[in-house]
Amino acid sequence: MDTCNITVDTINTSDCHDLTLDTTQCTEGIPLSRGAKVGYVVKRYPRFSETFIVNEILAHEAAGLDIEIFALRPVEEAYFQDMLGQVRAPVTRLADKLRSADSLWELIVKTQRELPSAWATLATLENEDSRNVSQAMMLAMECQDRGVTHLHAHFGTVSTSVARLAAKLAGITYSFTAHAKDIYYQYDVPQQLQSKIDDASHVVTVSDYNVDFLCKRFRCHPRRIVRIYNGLDIARFDYQDPDPQATRVLAVGRLVEKKGFHILVEAIRILVNAGRQVNCEILGTGEEMRNLQAQIDSGKLGDSVRLLGARPQSEVFAAMRSSAVLACPCIVGDDGNRDGLPTVLIEAMALGVPCISTDVTGIPELIVNNETGLCVPQGDAEALASALASMLDNKALQRQLARAGRRRVEKDFDQKKNSAVLRSVFDLAINGQITMEKGAA
Repeated sequence: MDTCNITVDTINTSDCHDLTLDTTQCTEGIPLSRGAKVGYVVKRYPRFSETFIVNEILAHEAAGLDIEIFALRPVEEAYFQDMLGQVRAPVTRLADKLRSADSLWELIVKTQRELPSAWATLATLENEDSRNVSQAMMLAMECQDRGVTHLHAHFGTVSTSVARLAAKLAGITYSFTAHAKDIYYQYDVPQQLQSKIDDASHVVTVSDYNVDFLCKRFRCHPRRIVRIYNGLDIARFDYQDPDPQATRVLAVGRLVEKKGFHILVEAIRILVNAGRQVNCEILGTGEEMRNLQAQIDSGKLGDSVRLLGARPQSEVFAAMRSSAVLACPCIVGDDGNRDGLPTVLIEAMALGVPCISTDVTGIPELIVNNETGLCVPQGDAEALASALASMLDNKALQRQLARAGRRRVEKDFDQKKNSAVLRSVFDLAINGQITMEKGAA
């Protein structure tokens, strides 16, 4: 059995950030209890921006865990991670739209026939979204057919909605990982996060900042909330000191407000107006592309900033290696949306690229200013411009921060170690080895 010690001395929510599983006592290569099978529930699979889910699944499979992947919505992207082909788990795409009322009734009858104990549970779901209930019935039957003993969802939105209901119908446990948007974004439709937390065996989240927020905002017993950083397969990332000849500023991510790329463009304008020659490339696509291009054009920055669209992961890594600095100027959007702890920062630091980011959510847990990178106030283009100039002008600083950044990733963002902690969470849930108190605060 893959186990970890749990150190919990108090249920005071002010101490929640200390209530993490002791990763130093986790074994990396041993699967869960015999016969355990975990179903991963995600909204869409695959998604280009969700490399952390693929990393996690690959690490589980390497340790011998049997996994099934369940996707709730159709794929919408054309680019995917290069490592996707390494995933062995089968993917089941649950129908998200039933053809007619007859189809719904047939599904209900089939569920009652195959899961007789679920009938009473269905009667309690009258206030739930009909599409979520339909997919939950499908998922519950798939779990029974395939011997799934625990469900784990990523993001506390639709995936957790369906996993929660399916677990009730199938009589199994579930957990979920809360990231950032699912915690902070102001959704038009309430996401019932309190109910999801109450019913989950455990809640996993990706930063101490998130742990503190969840403990203060929701009733969440500290024994059931666990901080596990998103990790990388460190062996895939060969460290190299920064290229002393490199001059490029690189940014990678979806072109959406919370990424703060408009702040980066403004910082580049400040540097150009100060007489500097700057080469900045932004990789990614999204709803802000037109606005960013208009900003570049109006600032006459066409020779300094280029939007290059989405690129395969191999090309992104090659661009990182040939850049002087990676800029990740995250902000909190007007709607509350924000990044949790961007995987692109972890990847860049693993490769040896010095990074500049901002003081948003969990980022300062990775980017410690002047230690593992440069961290500036969010939304401050002047501060970002100053940090970029300092990094571009100081090769010794680049090398110092890059080496410290790699050490930080190796210490706390190793996927083998972190996925072992998560498997221990699954094992505790499956075997009922965790106190299920609710409403600690």
